Amino acid sequence: MTREIRTQKLTASAFAEFGDVLEAKGNPDKIINQGNCGRYNDLALMEMLPGGRTGISIFDAKPRSLPYVCEMLERHPLGAQAFIPMHSNPFLVIVAPSSGGKPATPRAFIAAPGQGVNYHRETWHGVLTPLAEPGLFAVVDWIGREANLEEHWL
Repeated sequence: MTREIRTQKLTASAFAEFGDVLEAKGNPDKIINQGNCGRYNDLALMEMLPGGRTGISIFDAKPRSLPYVCEMLERHPLGAQAFIPMHSNPFLVIVAPSSGGKPATPRAFIAAPGQGVNYHRETWHGVLTPLAEPGLFAVVDWIGREANLEEHWL
């Protein structure tokens, strides 16, 4: 059964149930580097369970187009996962609340240029979905020997 989900603008309040919106919005928390840099401090809850460490990776994803068919959602039980675009293009963000250990009705957001996302630990989300090239993202997540991935096919 195919269900159409309309996208909405990515805002901190609309996304709070699933994670954090990463953006330089409002006044910086601190001015550093001899007054030449605004620091927006501690924007995400990077909860990581023991047995691994926090790592930074680079993902290079192929762009997709709308309408997009989401076939699978995933979550990471051992740690949060942040996606920080290395470009100024919007990208699609799909998330779903958990219901009985499975994803409930998904929601879709369009991340604007200058926004990234951090999925809280155990948040169901779609795969990385850039809408234009390049699909380069810095990814901060849990790195360890145990599998930190659970998939649910729709």
